[in-house]
Amino acid sequence: MCYGRCRKGNNNKIGNFDPNQIFAAMTNKIQDIITESLTVKNQVLNDPDLIGKVGEIVTLIVQRFRQGKHLYFCGNGGSAADAQHLAAEFSGRFYIDRDALPSEALHCNTSYLTAVANDYSYDLIYSRLIKGIGKREDILVGMSTSGNSTNIIKAFETAREKGITTIGMTGEGGGNMKALSDYLIAIPTKTTPRIQEAHMLLGHIICQLVEEQYFSA
Repeated sequence: MCYGRCRKGNNNKIGNFDPNQIFAAMTNKIQDIITESLTVKNQVLNDPDLIGKVGEIVTLIVQRFRQGKHLYFCGNGGSAADAQHLAAEFSGRFYIDRDALPSEALHCNTSYLTAVANDYSYDLIYSRLIKGIGKREDILVGMSTSGNSTNIIKAFETAREKGITTIGMTGEGGGNMKALSDYLIAIPTKTTPRIQEAHMLLGHIICQLVEEQYFSA
């Protein structure tokens, strides 16, 4: 029932709105967002230094896994979800049936997370855990679109004190994490969703190549 909003003889309109115009505008917006995402990915594709860095990270992770080391991930918000996703690709599986790899995201124990955040500070949730469980030559991946997440910066400081290799995944410039990252993947944009999309693209590439190389021997 229209309740007076529909105009007689024109079933394509609702009140003063034409759905065709609305959908056309929405389609344009969707295409613009996809184009923006592809533009960032093309910048990554055409950056030989960044591609080379991804290759170095693959080699590093394979070597450390073969030495019995662990791979840890941390992030906040959407980046925490991405961190958990990537950790699961290693500890679960990616493309092939194979043994689990020692990888985990540091935020998954909510009892620990809320206790430390409440009793100490949210800024310490990752550094305290790395201090407790991290071993020399483990790897810590910190995901932060700004590169300025305090709890990840503190975790990287602790990691360096313990001889743990740090990999920063950030947006353009790397923020304050740049100086603390042994390896830095800085996506060339400051737009948060586009950074996260590129993080997951490169994260999946790293997972695939590590899986292939580690289990090919």
